[in-house]
Amino acid sequence: MTKMIDIDPEESPRARFAFELRRHRLAARLTQKQLARRIGFSTSAVAMVETCKFRPSEHFARLCDQVFGLEGDLGRLYLEVWPPPPPVPAHFRDWAIEEQRATALRFWAPLLIPGMLQTEAFARRIFEREPGLTREQMDERLAGRMQRRSVFSRTDPPAVMCLIDEGVLHRPVGGAEVMREQLEHLLEMATRPKVTIQIVPYGAEALSGLIGAYAIAEMRGNAYTVRVESQPRGRTITDRSTITEIIDRYDAVRADAYPQHLSCKIIKEVVTEKWT
Repeated sequence: MTKMIDIDPEESPRARFAFELRRHRLAARLTQKQLARRIGFSTSAVAMVETCKFRPSEHFARLCDQVFGLEGDLGRLYLEVWPPPPPVPAHFRDWAIEEQRATALRFWAPLLIPGMLQTEAFARRIFEREPGLTREQMDERLAGRMQRRSVFSRTDPPAVMCLIDEGVLHRPVGGAEVMREQLEHLLEMATRPKVTIQIVPYGAEALSGLIGAYAIAEMRGNAYTVRVESQPRGRTITDRSTITEIIDRYDAVRADAYPQHLSCKIIKEVVTEKWT
């Protein structure tokens, strides 16, 4: 049996599931091996779920409910921890799930408006310029990107903090009309109580952030996952040392950002002077 380690259910959604699985297994007086035999999985699979090293399937959770005599408790927790993702590419699904369940999201955007803050016309233009996408694939990805914005309609939406490089406001994605609509959408989002948008000026250089865009997902104040963008596809990372490094880089960039009221003033000026 795998050596018992302490699991803090508040650390992350995955840790919460691991904690509850172990709690119910111990209450049922079952070893990992005995539980594995009853649900038809390997002992190592059970052990890795309990140590947050393996993501179980919904079927795994439902079988555990049956063994423990629960009325769907673990199955419901599974869907809360790993909600069904929107229709996005396979390599992006892990992050799309994190966006849906995080209590706070932090973005650094040196090149483009972050996907969750994009208008439909802005996002469509990005997909239109992606080599090799069919019309059907483009429509599917566009639908997925728009669905990601549903978090803002929740009763308790996540706090969103977004750092945007000043150059993004001037990049002509789709032309003047598309850019005007997009920047006006940013201004509208900035009026929401849990959304913070800050512009990082040209003069700041922000050299530590020019390597690429990234996003940080938090659960109750604890950063537990990051998304790092790169070519041809980004990566979703849960390694603690990497997360700490990304947070340090984010804080370094934010130190040079304008406060929100000045950022909104700059956005309005760009709309008036360049995109109207």
